[in-house]
Amino acid sequence: MKLLKNATLAMSVLLTAGQANAKEMTLMLDWFVNPNHGPIVIAQQHGLFEDQGLTINIQEPADPSVPAKLVAAGRVDMAVSYQPSLTVDVAAGLPLIRSATLIATPLNSMMVLDKSGITSLDQLKGKKVGVAIPGNERSTVGTMVENNGIKFEDVEIINVGWALSSSLASGKVDAIWGGFRNFESNQLAIEGYTAVTFFPEEHGVPAYDELVIVANRDKHDAEALKKFNHALELATQYIVNNPDKAWKEFIAYSPDTLDNELNKRAWRDTLPRFALRPSATDPQRYDVYAQYLEANGIIEKAPTTADYLPTL
Repeated sequence: MKLLKNATLAMSVLLTAGQANAKEMTLMLDWFVNPNHGPIVIAQQHGLFEDQGLTINIQEPADPSVPAKLVAAGRVDMAVSYQPSLTVDVAAGLPLIRSATLIATPLNSMMVLDKSGITSLDQLKGKKVGVAIPGNERSTVGTMVENNGIKFEDVEIINVGWALSSSLASGKVDAIWGGFRNFESNQLAIEGYTAVTFFPEEHGVPAYDELVIVANRDKHDAEALKKFNHALELATQYIVNNPDKAWKEFIAYSPDTLDNELNKRAWRDTLPRFALRPSATDPQRYDVYAQYLEANGIIEKAPTTADYLPTL
């Protein structure tokens, strides 16, 4: 019995020492926790970060526009961002790198209501298109409609803020741009509306990674990022192999805010979009998108991929 107690005490000391030596890092999300962050939450719930010798402090931003800027300023270690935003930030001189991918396909889309009778983008001529954040729609909306035979000037852009779904449902606008195909379409369905979705990657916009994790180019810990990515990959594998079980474990992270019908539907639709290899990169794909932004006047010059896509 005394030997058992001594062994237990020794194990406790070892565990305490391991926790004390853990690398502590802060990860700021792009928004409040939602199914898009599934691998992060499951990795945290399963202790996968701890297994890699990491303590990850997950934070939700008070202002969704600041996470990447805080990383660039060295105030947080990592942040969830978007490939288009990362490219714009790097082109503007912010010291950022893409360290992992969460969602490997676009989520943004153009939506209309089924009852509108709009079945092709050329039918948006003379119509109102609602956007949440005006500024870059000339490249995205413009590319999509021009690939369908009408001019960007043929549509009227309306700033509706974050009220995308309600603006479409109420008839304030005829279409919305920027609604996530795994969220807004489900939100409309829950409210009794059927959405018709047009995907940018099918209408001239180069494919891109919707959600990425960024780190500071000059101050990041490469070994810690590799360990983080490994934990993320294990969590993603678990989710894909056990979607229903993983859903229950996901909502247990914050039952009051996560356990609802919208998130349940979004979880289902997000599963096939998680990056199975979070560390993997495709420099040519990033180059194509950066050149697209340059050609459309969003950035002055496409940044060199090697500068913000390190091998981890």
